[in-house]
Amino acid sequence: MTNGTDGEDGSDDTPSISPEELHDRVRRGERVRLLDVRNRDEFEAWRITGAGVEATQVPYAQFTAAKARGDLSEFVADLGVDPDEPVVAVCPRGEASATVADFLRDEGIEAQNLAGGMRGWARVYAATGLPAAAVPGDATVVQYDRPATGCLSYLVVSGDEAAVVDPLRAFTDRYVADAEERGATLRYAVDTHVHADHLSGVRRLADQTGAEAVMPAGATDRGLAFDAGLLDDGEELRVGDVALTALHAPGHTTELTALRLGDLLFSGDALFVDSFGRPDLERGDGGARDLAATLYDTLRDRLLALSDDTLVAPGHRTPDAEPNPDEGGAYAARIGAIRERLRIPDDREAFVDRVLGSLPPRPANFEDIVPANLGRESPDDETAFEMELGPNNCAVAADD
Repeated sequence: MTNGTDGEDGSDDTPSISPEELHDRVRRGERVRLLDVRNRDEFEAWRITGAGVEATQVPYAQFTAAKARGDLSEFVADLGVDPDEPVVAVCPRGEASATVADFLRDEGIEAQNLAGGMRGWARVYAATGLPAAAVPGDATVVQYDRPATGCLSYLVVSGDEAAVVDPLRAFTDRYVADAEERGATLRYAVDTHVHADHLSGVRRLADQTGAEAVMPAGATDRGLAFDAGLLDDGEELRVGDVALTALHAPGHTTELTALRLGDLLFSGDALFVDSFGRPDLERGDGGARDLAATLYDTLRDRLLALSDDTLVAPGHRTPDAEPNPDEGGAYAARIGAIRERLRIPDDREAFVDRVLGSLPPRPANFEDIVPANLGRESPDDETAFEMELGPNNCAVAADD
């Protein structure tokens, strides 16, 4: 994401907060005051959120104009910023915000700069273990959360073998290191579907580690162009002493295949804790109605028909989602609770109409990301990172 708001650097000794430290505060629900100096359209499209976050948007250009006029003190006073409450300045790269933080500190306000800005925020990757009681045998499962986008990935370890589910290309080294820390090597790198919002790490992990890349069998019909094992409904991937069992769950995409690990369900983008995957990314508006009807059948007859105690480990979370304390602080929930929350209607057509009327803007750059994830394009790392910046919009808007 680019903009014209980054300007002269603040001083080298501008107090700053790292993106990781800010994330820890946001995740704990602490009160956090943000002053976002990006342009309004950028702020509206993609910003830092959380239960305790209060964000104010004022463009950087207004600060520099006030400085040039000589009335910066009056301008800052009119912002209504409490001088006794710390504020974190935010911009794309941490440059313009450093200057603004210095302006604020000169006016007696306790201000910090978000180091690296929103680009730094996009590199935060947090890990949480799923509760042992939800995982069969000796296996352990780690959930990875990218708070900038809400993308969730998983590492499954059993004995000396591991599999990673829906890995992100930007963090492949992390999965390898975390598996090694647990005495395991990667055997599989699995995508539940052809992702449209981020660059998959499946190919890179296969190239780097020798793990087998695994895709749903239906990915071939979408033009899969790299070597991968193909997973059909009901087939298993053995990882140590446990098995991941494929459960075809079309609707968001035709090939989407969830994975069961005992009473744990890696649902990809078929089912989230408060919504489900949108049906219009694969075939556009023309095919969305048919896929929405397929999604209805998947939800009613396959996923929400599972036992109430099944723990859903989804592929994404919403920006304002809070960790579930009943599930070890992970972004996960039981099928019974999700079924009650979603209340899927009995009428298929009513469901389809509701879905088609609740679609948010499509993910940024999805028309470039999908070919890359099929192996038909190979963007370099910097291009790939830029393609992913911005909000995740793979879910149907949740009902109030």
